Amino acid sequence: MTMRTLAIAAAALLVSATAALAAPASVSVTIGPQLQIKAEKTLGVRDVNELAARLRTTVERRLAKTGPYDGARIELVLADVQPNRPTFKQLGDKPGLSYQSFGIGGAKIEGRAIAANGAVTPIGYTYYESDIRWARRGGTWADAEWTFDRFAYDLARGQALASR
Repeated sequence: MTMRTLAIAAAALLVSATAALAAPASVSVTIGPQLQIKAEKTLGVRDVNELAARLRTTVERRLAKTGPYDGARIELVLADVQPNRPTFKQLGDKPGLSYQSFGIGGAKIEGRAIAANGAVTPIGYTYYESDIRWARRGGTWADAEWTFDRFAYDLARGQALASR
């Protein structure tokens, strides 16, 4: 083994050991109390639970690709969602309602990032589409999902968002 090969092998070992020490951020998502009531009355509990799981998965995937929150706990609250199209529960509750109906949607996310050293940073993101022309082409939760993607993207870039 040459000295150069040995140096490259040592560098690779050091990089892999450093990566193993940095645990990815743990992400938890709960549903806010007002949204829980809204889910039970109008939106449907199943849909809102699926959105909370989708938010968690979206944030975990983005954070796994970057390192600004390695070792941190990300505690999120899905505070509000607005569908672009009627949900399954809404269609069942109002027989004359059509899935062809559409409107503007969005979501509100609140929470905090707790660093490995205990430092707490409030985070949040709110987005509701303002132009109904964009709503026609999307599915039931298109704007809420866009909000999740944008929030996760910004968070993964290390931007702790106090509010948008």
